[in-house]
Amino acid sequence: MAKDFKIAFVASDVAVAQTARSALVQRFGQTAEEEADVIVALGGDGFMLHTLHRTQNLDTPVYGMNRGTVGFLMNEYSESDLTDRLAEAAEEVLNPLSMTAKTVDGKLHEALAINEVSLLRAGPQAAKLKITVDGRLRLAELVCDGALLATPAGSTAYNYSAHGPILPIGSDVLALTAVAAFRPRRWRGALLPKAAEVRFDVLDAKKRPVMADADSLWVENVVWVVIRSEPSIKHRILFDPGHGLEERLIREQFE
Repeated sequence: MAKDFKIAFVASDVAVAQTARSALVQRFGQTAEEEADVIVALGGDGFMLHTLHRTQNLDTPVYGMNRGTVGFLMNEYSESDLTDRLAEAAEEVLNPLSMTAKTVDGKLHEALAINEVSLLRAGPQAAKLKITVDGRLRLAELVCDGALLATPAGSTAYNYSAHGPILPIGSDVLALTAVAAFRPRRWRGALLPKAAEVRFDVLDAKKRPVMADADSLWVENVVWVVIRSEPSIKHRILFDPGHGLEERLIREQFE
């Protein structure tokens, strides 16, 4: 990239992000997203995910600066040297997960997830899930609070909180992780090839309701969910040198 960037600045609704956007626009100008060389997103990880989803049809990299409470996908905020940082930034390319879910009323719901797709119990009783991978039954009954399939980019988010593994970027694997598993007691999840298709069937869905979540898009009362990687969609994310996702994932494991 040249240093004379055409930049589209976007910000979350919080005051500190809006203030930063106003200052940056005044200093560097504002370009429409469709004509920009780069989109600069100001906020936290949630806003970064929202921006990536919203602009997925544009072949435009997104550079995040942290003006929120969580910033694993974000760079540190700095105003004065922005164009130099953009010129030196390293790019990571992420493929999202594609979720198709069927609900008890027979409707199909589709969504994309950059971090993870999770299934969670929606009632007082534990969920009962059957897990099939590439058409082969792998677990006849998982009794749990839920389960999730995470990408490497999402492996430090909910997956990590549920004691799932941290995955290096470029590892071409997905993490299948149980949430508070009751039976089998010793099952700790699995690592699956990125190309795997994972299906969850909800057993006794009316008595033990389950909801599905794809990057905070909720679908209630699901009876089955099919998840696969979507290589046709590529999210381009820019990071300061030495602070990309690969380095962050490694550093996270030693903190």
